[in-house]
Amino acid sequence: MSEQHDETGRPGTDQPGTFRRELKNRHIQMIALGGAIGTGLFYGSAESISLAGPSILLAYLVGGLIIFAVVRALGEMSVDEPRTGAFSYYAYKHWSPRAGFVSGWNYWFNYVAVAMVELAVVGKFVAYWLPSVPNAVSAAFFLVTITAINLVGVRAFGEFEFWFALIKVVAVIGMIVLGVVVVVMSINDNPALPDPTFAHLVDDGGLFPNGVTGTVLALVVVMFSFGGAELVGITAGEAANPGRTIPRAINQVIWRILLFYVLALAVIMAVVPWATIDGTTSPFVQIFDSVGVAGAAHVLNLVVLTAVMSVYSSALYSNGRMLHTLAHQGSAPAFLGRVGRNGVPVYGVLVSSAVTAVAVVVVSVWPDFAFRYLMAIATIAGVVNWSMIVVTQRKFRRRIGPDAARRLAFPLPGGRVTTWVVLVFLAGVVVLMALSPDYRTAVVVGPLWIGLLLVAYEIKSRRSGQGVALTDRAA
Repeated sequence: MSEQHDETGRPGTDQPGTFRRELKNRHIQMIALGGAIGTGLFYGSAESISLAGPSILLAYLVGGLIIFAVVRALGEMSVDEPRTGAFSYYAYKHWSPRAGFVSGWNYWFNYVAVAMVELAVVGKFVAYWLPSVPNAVSAAFFLVTITAINLVGVRAFGEFEFWFALIKVVAVIGMIVLGVVVVVMSINDNPALPDPTFAHLVDDGGLFPNGVTGTVLALVVVMFSFGGAELVGITAGEAANPGRTIPRAINQVIWRILLFYVLALAVIMAVVPWATIDGTTSPFVQIFDSVGVAGAAHVLNLVVLTAVMSVYSSALYSNGRMLHTLAHQGSAPAFLGRVGRNGVPVYGVLVSSAVTAVAVVVVSVWPDFAFRYLMAIATIAGVVNWSMIVVTQRKFRRRIGPDAARRLAFPLPGGRVTTWVVLVFLAGVVVLMALSPDYRTAVVVGPLWIGLLLVAYEIKSRRSGQGVALTDRAA
């Protein structure tokens, strides 16, 4: 019989209303991998390529190292004390109840925006085969389907994510291999395009065709693409053996993500010149359509569709758990803290899904906003989330003291120096967003959102009279 734990994270008995430690190593590996391989790679990479050209490969390497540091900071705390709703719980305990409130609601908001982005683009992939189906209908269908899967149970969710993430991984590897074959054999049925060659990486303006400025500006899209890697922290509370599985997932997944992103995009830009990638569909589909490998394009379109479903499923999973954690901190309505007999925070999942349903309306009336601006908003919320993780890790170290810090089982490499590098980098991303017309709105929305959360916390604390009590509980 599987070990379970209650809403506080303590080991529990096999009773209804408790979370279940049923996520195995293979589940967590694929959940973390699948959460970061989605729209950002399969669709958003077109925008990053147009900004940076071949130098986008360097941007992904730099951004990936930063995200690795963020996830390692989270992993340090998750291995020391595995909890569901990790971000909010750790901020609540090691920083302050206010920080826990802001961290939890910001993360929930972040993944609502991510889920909306996924639903906003899913219609484009369905339309590849069924152009007469409205985008909103596709979004509604997948919203209902993924919600149903999340309500079945954590083991069912883990299996769904495992197989769908595995499809993505196999497909990306297959695409890389097929792309190399296309390049080596110079397969090209399109007279309007030059033959595939790795020389495309340098023969159209060099490695930096838009200068270093283009590469730097592309970092914003790159960071959105890596959003989801931190999902591994959410799974810690339902992992069968978190002390073993979390470190393995973090160390292996981040390098796999970097490998997939860098190799896949290098092959894409070798098959067709980077300047011909127009963003009307996924670059993965476009390259094989362009050179006449139609069957491969259909397969990859199916893969991209499963990738969107997988990321949305992960978003809904994490948001249901986050609302549960917030409810048990007194920071959300109490009914959101209930767990069903199958170990699922049913109300948290349903509320998150209902809010995400707004995307169906947005897709119908404002399709351009649906992807571009929602991605910008998700990115600024992600930057806030990552920043709070590394600040919380610093406070966690300070709280446990140097002796305990030296005994940590999975310490962050580089310690305080690493966290400062991450914070400076993330501040730079915000500056880049402010300089870009497409992302500037999010830089305004972000502080307003955080300000709203701070006001909401003060109102909640004064009405409940829990300000001192919460502080005492966090100590």
